[in-house]
Amino acid sequence: METKNTKNTKNPSPFSFLPPKPGVYLMRSSNGEIIYIGKAINLRKRVAQYFSGGHSLQQGWKIPNLAPLIKKVDYIPAFSERDALILERKLIRRHQPFFNTMWKDDKSYPFIKLTVNEDFPRIFLTRKKTKDKAKYFGPYPNSSQIKKLLRYLWKSQFLPLRPCKWQFSSKQPLAKTKIDSCLYFHTGQCPAPCAGKITKSKYRRLAKRAVSIFEGEFGKLKKNFTRQMKENSKKLNYEQSAKYRDLLHAVEHIEQKISVSRYSDEDLQKMMGKVESVNLLGKILKLKNPPLHIEAFDVSHLFAKQSVGAMVCFTDGEKNHPHYRRFKIKNTDTIDDFAMINEIVKRRLKSLKLSGEEFPDLLLIDGGKGQLSSALSACGEVKVNVAVIALAKQKEEIFVPKVSQSIRLAKSNPALKLLMEIRDEVHRFAISYHRKLRNKKIIT
Repeated sequence: METKNTKNTKNPSPFSFLPPKPGVYLMRSSNGEIIYIGKAINLRKRVAQYFSGGHSLQQGWKIPNLAPLIKKVDYIPAFSERDALILERKLIRRHQPFFNTMWKDDKSYPFIKLTVNEDFPRIFLTRKKTKDKAKYFGPYPNSSQIKKLLRYLWKSQFLPLRPCKWQFSSKQPLAKTKIDSCLYFHTGQCPAPCAGKITKSKYRRLAKRAVSIFEGEFGKLKKNFTRQMKENSKKLNYEQSAKYRDLLHAVEHIEQKISVSRYSDEDLQKMMGKVESVNLLGKILKLKNPPLHIEAFDVSHLFAKQSVGAMVCFTDGEKNHPHYRRFKIKNTDTIDDFAMINEIVKRRLKSLKLSGEEFPDLLLIDGGKGQLSSALSACGEVKVNVAVIALAKQKEEIFVPKVSQSIRLAKSNPALKLLMEIRDEVHRFAISYHRKLRNKKIIT
């Protein structure tokens, strides 16, 4: 996707191909070299900021010098902001783009460090992760939220681990003069293991509680924060309500899953290739935006017996298994494939409309003009405006509405390869469901 440094144009935004969700963007020069890599909670908004004059003036030397050099933007979608962070760091360390001075200077996002390698552990934020047998949690892009959470856990005595930096152990106690000069000891804000006010075993149980929390046991905390937020809001104590809201956000930030760390370099290249295929498909079909969310439909039966329909979902060119759906055909007296396609598309669209979920960017129908017409009829009956195409297997022809001639692409075309992969997946899914019902009928 070529980018243009323009603004106030009547044409669609050159960044409409980017999804409004977390991910990593790779900015390339005219010769294809990666010159900058960044992460974003909202890819579309973040990349657009580089080309808004007002924004660039506030960013020092980097943005004004970087923007004119950007000729292409690639992206890789991510599950969450933390997922994007891990991927961003991995790609920057591999490619070392010129404008990524942050990672070149070895600066990093903070981790939570729990010094379980000490007799009396401490917990704090650090930007360096070393092999010192301590426990590390993170990294966390939003450090301010994490600081507030740690502060709350300490002040509320939920995790009252010692805040001092003194080095001592059971065998090498802390000097009495240092204990006497400690403000936390005299104010009772610390369990004071240095003064023997808590046993080593009881203190380490507090450390184990910290491990449990930051490894994912957030249930009690979330319930407490939600309750406090609502109660303070009802009492019009909005400042306190906002405080617990921020703490809840901090817990949710820590909870964010990280999946990208499992990807190999080859996997990442495939992901970028999928994204390119989706963008190319959008151009070929002349869609306003690339079809980031595609749902495909097919039917399967044997002489009208165990007639079924199936739907598969692909997001960003990848399978989205949780959104797969199976349908038992209600009209069992017909072997009309067109009527079956109409039924399952209609049922799916009605379900989305009723639940308020977002409609897909594109519906792909396994078949030709007849199947396409049936799907379009279903869209009309449900009063839903969504792009629909059909892919006929024999010659791999793409049929689009209101166009008499099919689109024929080379077998090597990435967009056609993507459509074929999706079509083959829904065909497999439909047949497997049909066979399952047929075998169950034979057994019974």
